[in-house]
Amino acid sequence: MGFMNKIIGNSGSARRTDDYEELDGVAIPETEADTQLHIAQISEKQDVIDIKDAVYAGDIVVADITRHTTQDRTMEQITDELQQVARGVGGDIVQKNDDQIIVTPRSVEISRKKLGR
Repeated sequence: MGFMNKIIGNSGSARRTDDYEELDGVAIPETEADTQLHIAQISEKQDVIDIKDAVYAGDIVVADITRHTTQDRTMEQITDELQQVARGVGGDIVQKNDDQIIVTPRSVEISRKKLGR
C-alpha cells in the first residue's frame, strides 16, 4: 500500500481520525501548529464548504477527487470554486493526476517540480 493510500485510502470511503497510523519515532508536537494539513474527500459539491473554510483559516488541503472524472461538469464547478478560493487568499492550487487537488493558503506555493529523479 502506497503512502498516499495510507493517508486517503483507496476504498473511496471517508477516513476517520482513528484510521491513521502513528509512525514509530515521530514525536507528536506538544504545541498547536500555525498551519495544518487536512485530507479531504470530495464526493459532492457540499464537501467544498469545509475545504474553503480550512483554506480561509490558513490551512493546506489535499482533496481526493476519485469519485469524479475531470470531464464531469460537477468537478469543473468544484475546481472553478476552489481556484477562486486560492486566488482570493493569495494561495495556490494544483491538480495531481485525476485523483487529487491540493489547495494552499497565502505564503504557501506548490512546486511544480518533482523531487528526486
